[in-house]
Amino acid sequence: MKIKKITDQLQKWAPLSYAEDFDNVGMIIGDKNIECTGVLITIDTTLSVIEEAVKKKCNLIISFHPILFNGLKKIVGEDYVQKIAIKAIQNKIAVFSIHTALDNHKNGVSYKVGEILSLKNQKILIPKKHTLKKLSLITPKKKSKEILKKLYSCGAGEIGNYNNCSFTISGIGSFTGNSESNPTIGVPEKKIEVNEEIINIIFKKDLENKILKTIDENHPYEEYSYEIYPIDNINQDIGMGTIGFLKTPQSFPEFISSVKSKMNCISIRHSKNLSKKISKVAIIGGSGSFGIEEAINQNADVFITSDIKYHDYFKAENKIILMDIGHFESEQFTKNLIQDYLTKKIPNFAFVLSQVHTNPINYF
Repeated sequence: MKIKKITDQLQKWAPLSYAEDFDNVGMIIGDKNIECTGVLITIDTTLSVIEEAVKKKCNLIISFHPILFNGLKKIVGEDYVQKIAIKAIQNKIAVFSIHTALDNHKNGVSYKVGEILSLKNQKILIPKKHTLKKLSLITPKKKSKEILKKLYSCGAGEIGNYNNCSFTISGIGSFTGNSESNPTIGVPEKKIEVNEEIINIIFKKDLENKILKTIDENHPYEEYSYEIYPIDNINQDIGMGTIGFLKTPQSFPEFISSVKSKMNCISIRHSKNLSKKISKVAIIGGSGSFGIEEAINQNADVFITSDIKYHDYFKAENKIILMDIGHFESEQFTKNLIQDYLTKKIPNFAFVLSQVHTNPINYF
């Protein structure tokens, strides 16, 4: 099996087009067209992880964080990034990063933390805009249902908990083909009027090529008319963070003790204890201070994230408890998330979790 088959499967799950603009996702190092001997899954790609991959005969590393964030002008081993890149290339190891593409998945990084903390009724905290498009396609009325069925099978018309969503408008279409035309209905150089329908349907932007191919393969007209345009609607299935409820409300001391234990935290920084029961919990794995205001707007009792700066704690304003559990700690179960997905999709292949502890932060 080629590396490309595995990375393509990952991109079906968490399309790279949903990653943040600042990010560097996808194949970072290596050739996706070579045979895969084994896959090692890690949070970070370090020299020790490369050595582990060599030892375990894995020539593909799936790393949550990208090793290359900024452009390199040279690779001569002057810093740790260059040294890692050189070692991977020398050992013919490919490195693929999924990072914020998985952060923005509705069952991604933050959702996984919510599962560990036993949250119920989770939904995305900050739904993403500019990920949806709308198709308006003119078809002959007698073919409309058949084409709609094909579009549904591509994933078009899926909105939240609903699928097969569309809206059609009936009307009379007219056209005249020239002498070179080969119309499905009528004859060249004669004006034709046909009962037609306009199919209006929303789809996720990563499906556009698949949808256009489906139309091309199934539309009866030699030349068909359609429009595709982006829409500003939020996408409740794509976005950062999660928010949900504890099964049973807890006091803050009970809750923070539970988080510390379940998330393997040595210490937790937090804002003022508001001395009220904790029920509604918001989470953004990794650096999530940008979500404080939205967590407050949605009346969360606690917001769990990492890398909260000193002045960010003032934003709590006695409306919410902010908890910084550590960057690595908030993303540590992402390895398991990736492994579980790939194992289900490609069951006859071994996906190995790295045993290297890559957290660069130590506590005293």
